[in-house]
Amino acid sequence: MKRRTTHKKKSHPKIKLRLHPQNKHRERYDFKQLTDTCPELAQFVKLNMYNDESIDFSNPEAVKILNKALLKHYYDVEHWNIPQGYLCPPIPGRADYIHHIADLLRNYNYGKTPTGNKIKCLDIGVGANCVYPIIGNKEYDWSFIGSDIDPVSIENGNKIIELNSFLKGKIELRLQNNPKDFFYGIIQKDELIDFTICNPPFHASLAEAQSGTLRKLSNLNHEKITKPILNFGGQNNELWCEGGEERFIREMIRESKKFATSCFWFSTLVSKQSNLKSAYKALEKAEAVEVKTIPMGQGNKTSRIVAWTFLTKEQQNKWRNTRWTETL
Repeated sequence: MKRRTTHKKKSHPKIKLRLHPQNKHRERYDFKQLTDTCPELAQFVKLNMYNDESIDFSNPEAVKILNKALLKHYYDVEHWNIPQGYLCPPIPGRADYIHHIADLLRNYNYGKTPTGNKIKCLDIGVGANCVYPIIGNKEYDWSFIGSDIDPVSIENGNKIIELNSFLKGKIELRLQNNPKDFFYGIIQKDELIDFTICNPPFHASLAEAQSGTLRKLSNLNHEKITKPILNFGGQNNELWCEGGEERFIREMIRESKKFATSCFWFSTLVSKQSNLKSAYKALEKAEAVEVKTIPMGQGNKTSRIVAWTFLTKEQQNKWRNTRWTETL
């Protein structure tokens, strides 16, 4: 007779201490609240093996509707959708990046976070989901430029902006016609950007991306999975590029030097610790004036933001006094 496996009730910390203190997602998901806000989530909420309410995080549709509920409940986004197969990012991690950038600006602005739509951010690779601009605008009233090499992403992002009136005039999406460029063709002549953010493609090839997905799904399901289903979705250009994250970041740093006085802080996520050495080397070669590494953590995953500026102290003071102090 086969014995039934039972799992002891898992105890969870009430607060996810590794998330930023300002992050609205530090507590465990309240599925009652979320299903009240977004009733279509209810069909995906089940008791997991530990007898906790949850969703099947290996189901792409469930993950997408959870995101829809989170964006509606916490950020007042009434209408949000992405085309099938496009990246559906984890909201808590995206919010963390935004709050850490706010800290960085505050530390360079007499201890006050610059807010308001005069503060302009460039999101490189905004994707079809438009999540970074949504969170940044809702939390700090910043205005955003979102760039992407994929016309479908731009089209879908514009649809999200159009359907949520509070985003109109706050987020502008621009198509990057040259996949090898980051800032050329996007930052216009005499345009000033207060900071850039970026979530680079993680992998160096499709095979590597699929292998990573299988590993993640096997961990989620507690069994070996052999067929890759992208639970968070993602097109090729969102998940991998030639040379992977390391080369992508190196090239971005190299090109950023050409826009040294157009932007105060450039920044990017660096998912792999092993890629930091290459990034630091590229920053040294580009003669960045200051470099900051900001650790981030979510669950068992550790990541970091690397930010750099080419502005001298005098230039920083001028920027701060002409653009930021007016917003205080």
